[in-house]
Amino acid sequence: MDVTPILDSLNDVQRQAVTAPSEPALIIAGAGSGKTRVLVHRAAWLIEVEDVAPQGLLAVTFTNKAAAEMRNRIEALLKLPVQHLWIGTFHGLAHRMLRRHWREAGLPQNFQIIDSDDQLRLIKRLLKSLEVDDSRWIPKEIQWFINGQKDEGLRPKHIDDEGDPNRRQQISLYQSYEDICQRGGLVDFAELLLRTHETLRDNAELLKHYRRRFQHLLVDEFQDTNAIQYAWLRLLAGDKGVPFVVGDDDQSIYRWRGARVEHIHRFQKDFPGTRVIKLEQNYRSTETILNAANAVIANNNSRMGKNLWTEGAAGEAIKVYSAYNERDEADFIIGRLNDWIAQGNMRADSAILYRSNAQSRVLEEGLINARIPYRVYGGLRFFERAEIKDALAYLRLTSNRDDDSSFERVVNKPTRGIGARTVEMMRAYARANACSMWCAAGAIARDDLNGRAANAVNAFMSLIERMARETNSLELHDKVDHVIHVSTLIEFFKKDKGEKGETRIENLAELVSAAKSFEPDPAEEMSPLDEFLSHAALEAGEGQADAWEDCVQLMTMHSAKGLEFPLVFMCGMEDGLFPHQRSVADPNGLEEERRLCYVGITRAMQSLYITHAEQRRLHGMDNFSQPSRFISEIPDEYIEEVRPRVQVARPMRSSSPTQRRTPIGGAGSELGIRLGQRVHHKKFGDGVILNCEGQGAHARVEVNFEAAGTKWLVLSYANLDLM
Repeated sequence: MDVTPILDSLNDVQRQAVTAPSEPALIIAGAGSGKTRVLVHRAAWLIEVEDVAPQGLLAVTFTNKAAAEMRNRIEALLKLPVQHLWIGTFHGLAHRMLRRHWREAGLPQNFQIIDSDDQLRLIKRLLKSLEVDDSRWIPKEIQWFINGQKDEGLRPKHIDDEGDPNRRQQISLYQSYEDICQRGGLVDFAELLLRTHETLRDNAELLKHYRRRFQHLLVDEFQDTNAIQYAWLRLLAGDKGVPFVVGDDDQSIYRWRGARVEHIHRFQKDFPGTRVIKLEQNYRSTETILNAANAVIANNNSRMGKNLWTEGAAGEAIKVYSAYNERDEADFIIGRLNDWIAQGNMRADSAILYRSNAQSRVLEEGLINARIPYRVYGGLRFFERAEIKDALAYLRLTSNRDDDSSFERVVNKPTRGIGARTVEMMRAYARANACSMWCAAGAIARDDLNGRAANAVNAFMSLIERMARETNSLELHDKVDHVIHVSTLIEFFKKDKGEKGETRIENLAELVSAAKSFEPDPAEEMSPLDEFLSHAALEAGEGQADAWEDCVQLMTMHSAKGLEFPLVFMCGMEDGLFPHQRSVADPNGLEEERRLCYVGITRAMQSLYITHAEQRRLHGMDNFSQPSRFISEIPDEYIEEVRPRVQVARPMRSSSPTQRRTPIGGAGSELGIRLGQRVHHKKFGDGVILNCEGQGAHARVEVNFEAAGTKWLVLSYANLDLM
């Protein structure tokens, strides 16, 4: 058998991983080390060499995009279709199982998936129906509590209130939420995994079937698994399964949403005899960038340990710029971007990374003024847009009249004379009679409403019935198109004469295109419409972005994971901002912040700039900060300090504020002015220096006086007294 196509493009360690014996394996894959290649070639090796049937593999990724890429690359490598291969996200694969085993799961066959927005609306209605004060019991916090408990594998009956009345109320609301979802056949994202785990755990024959079928489990981004995801994998693997997990403990940055880096450390205990292989050769970044990343992450104690290296060039030094304030920082970055673009480089090959979204405002303003096109990566996605959710709600009602979330979303959109009082009557009836809003609407229209209100409700119900009847035999895209027009959503958004209305109409047209290009799975036992609706719910939150223009990319450090750019700026590198203030005193939090810094550094392929500001106005407050401790963890030989415009000569890593003098020439040199310095003026009183510009006789400072506000003063005439 010729296995050259599978092995020829791999390095020695990658080949070792791909051809590993059929035993549990933990692949520690450093940034840019080819982890996706290893997963793809491992799947191909198992199918081609180990004679594993494609349907006997289960591969788990964290995004649908990654799953599609893996499937396409396996097909290209083997030169045969592998449509039976179970590749998908945790949620997607769990959904697939629940659709096949809805009876065992205790669900209706046409159960509906609700996304985060629908879930939040449901919780708000629940609080209102129970007359719970939503100023005290905040819906978002209740949502976070429910999802957090589900991610830990806990139902309300499993949670101890610990004698805390507040916790007891949260548990009670969780139970009420569960009751509503069960009655309406609604399944939220967290429920997908929890319900699948419970179904497999409680049905011995079903679990036996899937353990026998999926002997080999391939898992990507293993460091990002939460408790229920890991429990699901362990249950499915059992004692005889062969999990092949790929991850990097140094890139575990999602603790705030339940990811547990300790799963990497537990894996060897839970699966005795695990083979550990480290992928350390990097194919992305220069040697200098990798050495800097290695030096920073080495300060973390809780890690498996590895050292990235490359056969590529040493590359240029990492440039560090110490700005006066956030505007000076933005000006510096934009200046370097203009240089980059003038050299003939693509704007899209550059990225500005920041720790907090609030930092983007000044950067965006600067880019607009400089007329440099940019995009804030991770903006509102297609299936999350309001007009798309409206159309999908109509479609869901044509399939399932008992979908309360969809009913409430569009019962009066476009407006049709069904007011809040009528909707509240429906809720009260549904609650009292344990029925859906649809059933309640019919009942109160018949018995309780006056003629006008009753006619409006009946007209809406007739509209839904008409849509269902008229679209019954249509193709999926024609069905979507028909519902969009009959619902009068097009006319509704046409009333908005501005660009916003036009964009919404274009998005609705794109929904029809999405339905036309959607390919239902012939193995699924559900209608194309229900499959499309499930697909839309699962895709909400995934990157349904428009085609990128050639523009600079702005994003948070978290959003940058998995991406790479020839030119990267890491800005706002100050203690209190990055690492974040709330993590500085927490050893685990600080280690996660350092991992996030490691991720940021390793996004850069050729050039990396790190910037920090002495003074930054953020969240309405002026802050004076030290450079991030992460900068001081990079050895001097990998750094080139870029001097500010006024040739400031100061040690950038000084830990003592008294050492951070800013000689700026002329009168400034004599005074020893520094940013953050308290000064006194005979007329304006006491103040703090915020900014300084110019040299010699033209040197000037911006001072925020306690009584007089902010003033610009020429140093040679100001007669400031240092305090």
